[in-house]
Amino acid sequence: MVNVVAEISIVPLGTGSPGVGRYVAACVGVLARRGIKHEVTPMGTVVEGNLDDILQAVREMHEVPFGAGAQRVVTTVHIDDRRDKQLTMEGKVRSVQERLGG
Repeated sequence: MVNVVAEISIVPLGTGSPGVGRYVAACVGVLARRGIKHEVTPMGTVVEGNLDDILQAVREMHEVPFGAGAQRVVTTVHIDDRRDKQLTMEGKVRSVQERLGG
């Protein structure tokens, strides 16, 4: 199976508060329920898995803030889809670390 690595950022607007942690947690819960490998970072969530599964999860995650009262949601997705070799989150990080001498 070919995996992709993607970064998802979901920003709810019109919530009445600058804090978005509860929305982020609810969105990450979608990934956990779907069994999608993920890593939360300060500016987004990185995921690894089947492209169709990830895109379905993004659609569900995009709706979460609306269901919690947000008036507007901005969702950004970056997808790295490499077909010549297996792609993993760890492999991408390791490649950079090796080039840095670490």
